Amino acid sequence: MERKDIRRIAVFTSGGDAPGMNAALRAVVRTAAWNKLHVYGIERGYEGMIDGHFQRLERRDVANIIQRGGTMLRTARSKRFMTPEGRRAAYEHLKAYDIDACIAIGGNGTFTGAKVFSEEFKIPFIGIPGTIDNDLYGTDYTIGFDTAVNTAIDAVDKIRDTADSHNRLFFVEVMGRNSGYIALYTAIGSGASSVLIPESETDLEDLKSVLRKNKARGKLFSVVIVAEGHPMGGATGIAEKIQHELASMEPKVTVIGHLQRGGAPTASDRLLASRLGFAAVELLLQGAENIAVGIVNGEVTSMPFEDAITKQKIPSDEMIRMASILAI
Repeated sequence: MERKDIRRIAVFTSGGDAPGMNAALRAVVRTAAWNKLHVYGIERGYEGMIDGHFQRLERRDVANIIQRGGTMLRTARSKRFMTPEGRRAAYEHLKAYDIDACIAIGGNGTFTGAKVFSEEFKIPFIGIPGTIDNDLYGTDYTIGFDTAVNTAIDAVDKIRDTADSHNRLFFVEVMGRNSGYIALYTAIGSGASSVLIPESETDLEDLKSVLRKNKARGKLFSVVIVAEGHPMGGATGIAEKIQHELASMEPKVTVIGHLQRGGAPTASDRLLASRLGFAAVELLLQGAENIAVGIVNGEVTSMPFEDAITKQKIPSDEMIRMASILAI
């Protein structure tokens, strides 16, 4: 596709919100405006595309949003878009607004929808990875991950004060249904005693052994970081399983939850979002389609949606091993 074929683009956020999505929207709109493109924002992701909730976006519409969490276009998960009828309705609205191409900001589900839709209706799509889980293949970091980790570390730092004061064992649950990135980085960054992630085979007996050794060497408190998707269950379930054997440590549970999704994005997330939003528009104008942009070794890159959504991204063995050694 040549540059002359792109005149109007649509941009939307979909799936779970992530700090930095607004920074990505700002970059898309302003880069498009610089290239004399008309930009339309779609409210509530694929749901808004189906219902025709489009709004024209100018440079001034994205002023003063780079520091805001959430997404100015709001977001949603759409079961209707999974049906041929829903996608057809979405296509009719794109046609009504003369949209030539779309930029989707979201995670795995967002990219899956974009891939199917792009192949069905031959509309170019570019994906920008916006998810706190950092679980998309083809990029070292996703928008929102750094902020989520910093939020979790800040919470754990406060919990450590209480754990130290009362000589207690705390289980802290962070987000990550299928990915342990937030848990792993939070554990290393907060100096936790142990971390339980879906990608690592830590069982109940291993955990008990670690905690007993900590107690035997005179450690006054322990903090265990748990990814919500760990096979043994969440923090509450795991704490209940060891309650009787380690009752003297008075196990307590804290679930950080959706606090990790909110708040002002960190400088790293703002910069990442800006670079990827800028790159998405530039790639569209160069004729790219059906790809996701990302960052690898500090450089902007891209890969087909197929790879981004089917290939697994897991924490490195080195990071997992380091977390274990530094916790001793």
